[in-house]
Amino acid sequence: MNSIGFHSQLACIWEATARKPGNVHRYVDFADTGYLDFVTSAAAIAPVFAAASVHSVGHMVHEAMRLTRQAASTNTNLGILLLLAPLAKAATLADIRSGVVRVLSDLTVEDSKGVFAAIRLARPGGLGRVVEQDIHDEPTLPLRRVMALAADRDLIARQYANGYGDVFDEGLPALCRGLDKTKSMEGGIIACHLEWMARHPDSLIARKHGLADAEEAARRARLVLEAGWPHGPQGWNALADLDAWLRTAGHGRNPGTSADLVTACLFIALREGTIRLPPQYPWSAGFPS
Repeated sequence: MNSIGFHSQLACIWEATARKPGNVHRYVDFADTGYLDFVTSAAAIAPVFAAASVHSVGHMVHEAMRLTRQAASTNTNLGILLLLAPLAKAATLADIRSGVVRVLSDLTVEDSKGVFAAIRLARPGGLGRVVEQDIHDEPTLPLRRVMALAADRDLIARQYANGYGDVFDEGLPALCRGLDKTKSMEGGIIACHLEWMARHPDSLIARKHGLADAEEAARRARLVLEAGWPHGPQGWNALADLDAWLRTAGHGRNPGTSADLVTACLFIALREGTIRLPPQYPWSAGFPS
């Protein structure tokens, strides 16, 4: 496996392992999905991204989802696949940010067909029907144009439309601030996750529970940051309150889109050397005992 495949696998495992509020992690499973499902999914998809230089985005997303469904019985990574496939192709070029814009501009109708097939395999929760380019129909537009149609309601689709502007301009700086503030990998990941939630109502929560709940999750994430997390008991108490509120409705309030975007940030940070291997930070965020 080459470094692109390795970095994609590592980003997925690190994101799943960190104790992010509302998500599966190494100490908390959902009733139908567990931490090991995410780890085995990460291992399953790594060879697909390792071959990014020779495959299209649509092929990678579809093939990675096919392999995921062999490793896990539920959808563990559709959003991650949609985000990482263009980034993996861009990582074969000289500069990942300009490279991803080039990759997005070259997307075709065939890429749309591959992604639509992958979405049907994943069977993501909360997905309704739309008038134009519905995933149950055959696509007729290039993938970037399809994603632009959903950019106002889905933060992952928005990255296709704006050249990953939110990831590079908001997510990566948030990850770096978190690493510096917490002096740990897990802390940096949680801080990045909180900033995504606070800035953008989570698309998955909005699809499953409505925009009001997504906006409430964003408000509560802002309270955690305003309470000074990770420094002092008020911040930790606010994080615990957020986690408990997200989990009260089963896993319908799972902020999965925010977690997917964290994975994209980790992948870019690994590719650009912002995070070096072996990691320069210890893992644990120092949760209160």
